[in-house]
Amino acid sequence: MFISKKHLSRRTMLRGLGASVALPLLDAMIPASTAWAQTAANTQPRLGFIFFPHGAVMDSWLPSATGSNFDISPILSPVAHFKDKMTVVSGLRNRPAESSNPHGIVAGTWLRCVAPNDTSDPGKGVTADQIAARYIGQDTTFPSIEAGTPNGGPCAPGTSCSFGSSLSFSTPQQSLPIENDPRKLFFQLFGQGDTAQERNFIVNETGSILDSIMEDANSLHRKLGAQDQAMVSNYLDSVREVERRVQMMKEQDLSNVEIPEAPVGVPADFEVHLKIMFDLIALAYQINLTNVASFMMEKEVSVRTYNNIGVSEAFHPLSHHGDDPEKMARLALIQQYHTQVFAYFLDKLDAMPEANGSVLDNSIILYGSNMSNSNKHNNDPLPSAVFGHGAGAIRGGQHLAYPQDTPHANLLLTLLNRAGIPEESFGDSTGTFAEV
Repeated sequence: MFISKKHLSRRTMLRGLGASVALPLLDAMIPASTAWAQTAANTQPRLGFIFFPHGAVMDSWLPSATGSNFDISPILSPVAHFKDKMTVVSGLRNRPAESSNPHGIVAGTWLRCVAPNDTSDPGKGVTADQIAARYIGQDTTFPSIEAGTPNGGPCAPGTSCSFGSSLSFSTPQQSLPIENDPRKLFFQLFGQGDTAQERNFIVNETGSILDSIMEDANSLHRKLGAQDQAMVSNYLDSVREVERRVQMMKEQDLSNVEIPEAPVGVPADFEVHLKIMFDLIALAYQINLTNVASFMMEKEVSVRTYNNIGVSEAFHPLSHHGDDPEKMARLALIQQYHTQVFAYFLDKLDAMPEANGSVLDNSIILYGSNMSNSNKHNNDPLPSAVFGHGAGAIRGGQHLAYPQDTPHANLLLTLLNRAGIPEESFGDSTGTFAEV
């Protein structure tokens, strides 16, 4: 058989003045004699860990049935259209996260499953996302991305404040800071320059990163087939939209508004902030800038109000509902709203085609909290749901209920293994879940 088709390198970049932009996986990047199906077999699952604070009203979170015929609970209703790609896991406990002052350590122990001051095993204490970064992040530009909306978090006496403001630990005591400024994250991912001043110079001189690489993009466009041309065009439109929104935030006139100082580029609108950060993570997944991301939707002890959904009470005080049915209903409404914005992220991933279906099909996204009943501050049973098929490694479409007090670490170890990471234990794990 004579094959004349040439293929592009998977690492092809569009380059311009002071900027470079990676590309999604195109048909032209696959050798002529290789089918998409064969490529899918080698797809590296992306891992994502999406954290929300103050637990969940468990009666509104847990499906009443188990197995594949589970019902969609109210808090999870915004992601009902992803039921076949959803795995709800219940019965899990994170014992190392239990504390008399929980808010200060809840975030930092969610992906760690080792108590903050536990040094009995110096080999443990690195978070699941950072273990993943060591195995599946080294061939990407960014081994992992740590993002979120909060700036800081609560502190617990006798414990590093990083346990209240970070999800990720690269060593048992070294946390990785969360980037909450979408402008900074955008230029980190798509721009060049070692400093903020250099990145700002690039955007101010060129007006747009995409403008600077369009000559190269047009040259590539002429070499691609119709399907690849459409994919590149749609991808660049997505980058343009994110860039436009970041630029608009930069140009906001707040001169007539008396507000405290905030990092440049952080929008005042919470939903806008969440969505643009999700956009950036989705693009980073799509073009193989990273395989691992963690995201903190909001911090513990948040006093944010949600007037946009009719809830005027501050989030944290409302979480101490005292078993008042009306307060619990309003709290569940906030939690449902968080899921609604999270659904936007899943929609983005599912709309990105690649081998084996979509980016979501090739992802393993854990959506959950490290607290259960916020009124009791307990960590048992945790609300946990996994989305995506992990390039065929995750079954999906089921509610798995495990015996009460099953370690949360078992789920994290299972997800690491499904992503091809050969860890045999993690935190206080006792095994893995064959059913996932």
